[in-house]
Amino acid sequence: MIEIKQLKGQKKYQEVTKLMNKHIQKMSENMKEEEIWFLEHQNVFTAGSSTPKEFKIDKINKIPVIKVNRGGKITFHGPGQLVIYPLINLKKRKKNIIDYINSLEDICIKAFEKNDIKLFRKKEKNRGLWVENNNKLKKIIFIGLRYSNGIIHHGLSINFDLDLDNFQKIDPCGLNSKDISSLKELKINYNKEKIYQDLKEEFMKVFY
Repeated sequence: MIEIKQLKGQKKYQEVTKLMNKHIQKMSENMKEEEIWFLEHQNVFTAGSSTPKEFKIDKINKIPVIKVNRGGKITFHGPGQLVIYPLINLKKRKKNIIDYINSLEDICIKAFEKNDIKLFRKKEKNRGLWVENNNKLKKIIFIGLRYSNGIIHHGLSINFDLDLDNFQKIDPCGLNSKDISSLKELKINYNKEKIYQDLKEEFMKVFY
């Protein structure tokens, strides 16, 4: 059975990615090593593989910018944002990447629906999920992945109550920063612990 780990505290991005890379190596040697990590990062900007090559900035607002091997462009992680890293062997599970992304979105939609929050898919190049506010859609869930040798990693982030000021410094994932929001900013009532638990249950239903 796949293991879900809740990493406590606010984690440095570089430390988590080192652990992730070590674990991926174990997964390539032992197909039973799949895990799903729930955590929060310390403040960090990450620039994915679609970030323009001319982008050379190493700090924004005194916060480090780290180039990473996931797909997508630049985004922000920080306290108040749940990051979920499923480390999954797609080859073993005989899933393609599109099916996998659909599964991630379905998991979030079902978990949030249990909490009376409706999430929307939207046709755009970068996948993720949106909530409606004053007849406009605001993005609160982001997906950025890396696939190599049958293993998929990195994952998704969910904006609960993080400080959105740092999102205003960039066009996250190629979007206008005005399209980005959080459950707190939208004044949506929620129980974070319940949503965490519902997400874990939905993950277990799909990746048992």
